[in-house]
Amino acid sequence: MSIKLSSTSYGKSAVRVMKVIRHDDWHEIKEVEVQTLFEGEFEEVHTKGDNTNVLPTDTQKNTVFALAKDHLTGSIEEFGLYLAKHFADNNPQIHKITIELSQKQWAAIPANGKAHPHAYQRAGNERWNAKIVKDASGTTVKSGISDLLILKTTDSGFSNFRRDAFTTLKDTDDRVFATSLTAWWDYNATDIDFDAARAKTQAAMLETFANHKSLSVQHTLYDMGKRVLNDVPQVQKIDLDMPNKHHLWVNLSPFGMENQNEVFVVTDDPYGVIQGTLERG
Repeated sequence: MSIKLSSTSYGKSAVRVMKVIRHDDWHEIKEVEVQTLFEGEFEEVHTKGDNTNVLPTDTQKNTVFALAKDHLTGSIEEFGLYLAKHFADNNPQIHKITIELSQKQWAAIPANGKAHPHAYQRAGNERWNAKIVKDASGTTVKSGISDLLILKTTDSGFSNFRRDAFTTLKDTDDRVFATSLTAWWDYNATDIDFDAARAKTQAAMLETFANHKSLSVQHTLYDMGKRVLNDVPQVQKIDLDMPNKHHLWVNLSPFGMENQNEVFVVTDDPYGVIQGTLERG
């Protein structure tokens, strides 16, 4: 019997680093989780136990901490690009490097009518994400956002859908629309202002969500992606994941009361899964 090792990769996950940037009159914090993943000349570590080409995952972790001192000062995309270049320049045995980064959000605590210079509170569950891939063909950068819960109380409906023997859902032209937004977008360059591009991308998505007269989650998803491609020329493609976080109308008539879209029950599951990708032609 012939056996071959068809693919192999390894790296370090859940490397959590916080960087405090001490400006003259305020402190900035960046809390980032990093994962490194390498592909390359690693067959013999599996087949012969030869570790010659293996850069230890502990070294990868230490590298993240050491390089964070001088290079985790801007966007997570810039830090990921620097990490990828460092590993590639110093490890010819690595043929493909993937760096994934996820940044938690912090907001300055208001104090005495202004933002406190060095006291922070968690700014929700939203995460900013990035993925850097570097190999012989070049370098690609993706940015993303996850766990951003957004909701609108009206301007959303769902009707005239396909029905069969098991359909119980009623038409509605006024419902609560809530979703936990996850999005990933591919850039067509690596030398851009990533923070500015991220800000424009997120603003395009959120403004569209807020203002769109939605006939379905899919309807709004498409307009959100279209707005990003229209507004941000650096974005080549965008993937959107918008699960329907149901807020169901409660029948108050047994209590002699009328519910004019005021009282809802919030359900975690089951929930609808709605995904879509838009890209430039």
